[in-house]
Amino acid sequence: MSESLIQRIKELEAELEKLRSQLKENSGAGDMMSSSSCPNENTDDSRSDGDTRSGKKDRKKFGKERPFDFTAHPRRHVALRLTYLGWAYQGFAVQENTDNTVEARLFEALLKTRLIQDRQSSNYHRCGRTDKGVSAFSQVITIDLRSTQFCGGPGVTLPENVHAKSKDCTAELPYVKMLNRVLPQDVRILDWAPAAEGFSARFDCKSRTYRYYFPRGSLDVALMAEAAKRYEGTHDFRNLCKMDVGNGVLQFERTILSATIQPVHRKLESSTDQYDLFVFEIKGLAFLYHQVRCMMAVLLLIGQKLESPDIIDQLMDVTNNPRKPQYSMAVDYPLVLYDCHFEGLSWQLEADEVNHVLSSLQQHWTQSAVRAHVLHGMIRGLEERGGVSSNHCWLVEGSRQKNYRPLLQRPCCESLESRINHFVKRGRLEREEGGNGGETVHRGKRSKHSHGSSCLLDTSGTPKQNSDQKMEL
Repeated sequence: MSESLIQRIKELEAELEKLRSQLKENSGAGDMMSSSSCPNENTDDSRSDGDTRSGKKDRKKFGKERPFDFTAHPRRHVALRLTYLGWAYQGFAVQENTDNTVEARLFEALLKTRLIQDRQSSNYHRCGRTDKGVSAFSQVITIDLRSTQFCGGPGVTLPENVHAKSKDCTAELPYVKMLNRVLPQDVRILDWAPAAEGFSARFDCKSRTYRYYFPRGSLDVALMAEAAKRYEGTHDFRNLCKMDVGNGVLQFERTILSATIQPVHRKLESSTDQYDLFVFEIKGLAFLYHQVRCMMAVLLLIGQKLESPDIIDQLMDVTNNPRKPQYSMAVDYPLVLYDCHFEGLSWQLEADEVNHVLSSLQQHWTQSAVRAHVLHGMIRGLEERGGVSSNHCWLVEGSRQKNYRPLLQRPCCESLESRINHFVKRGRLEREEGGNGGETVHRGKRSKHSHGSSCLLDTSGTPKQNSDQKMEL
């Protein structure tokens, strides 16, 4: 063996010893003690073992954790039903100017549990958007989630080059439990259902039901209940909503299936206490932006006998009243999206999770009920000392005017055509030549978070196709 080769071997051995010394220093005192207590153990092999605790720490420390391979897992199209207390949130849907929304918390949980890779590829649809401060008992979304079902099944899409294998069929991931462990306490998943490919929480919803809670106060509740019936049927509600023309909502006919006012507790039917609670429940195929809150505001005016019940018919007569009178809508916090009805879904209930959600809601109720009775006791105490309760309705935004001005005598908002022209000039809407004798149609540009197509409307007011309209409040 030549001297040069021997010299090179010695250099490599010295370099190897130096590297071993550096590894010992970086491994920490605990690993050094372990090595010294087991002198016959191969130190290099123990450090290269990826399952050792120190190896895991090193990978996390240096960002070398293996990325999650979503392509190795099936995907399943499912419906998730969730409940949330919306009082602390800026609404359900993600917004560009805030991350304090229910949907933002939901996607944080979906990403953290690695049930989805990202929002863009998740095939996500929501049944509706609720406004700031509005709660929901039965909001529904549809989405593609990671699955264990290599055997196939409803809504399951297998990875590429993988065929369904019946022997690999295992229990599905516990979606409800996984998400509820990382969601905030005021946002809870109730249950899930497998859904066929193409099933949409938005377009396949058969009806939506809202509830608005209010105290009797000095309101004529019987008159309000009579007036509420006038909302039933198919009407143009442009004067009973916020016209969201900038987002392509150009058609305002909606169908209301039922509208009722009932006491929250049946035992209150013969009571006349001003602190009795009532609920306005309205069921419809779809709703416009702020529609229920505007409808409730008008009912509150009727209950105060500031307007007669036929004001509802006049507001829905857009031929004689094409422009909305200026009025404040009802406040947000008593409103609840109570139910979204679908056909063909088999909801998977997990008893333990239902009990967890029930326990959480009971805790919220206990706190709220006790606080309500504390306030009620203080109010009674002041009344006993000669205090006189105000007849002011606290459920309408803004302050009460001393001299009430009837709705049809007030200044009016812009007309629909005027708002369309405004947004065309701003570039939010576009004009196109239609195919019906050269009619002009207006197309709403899709927003960053929209799902679905834009709204096309011909000059007669007929919708040309499904629109990305807000069906919520």
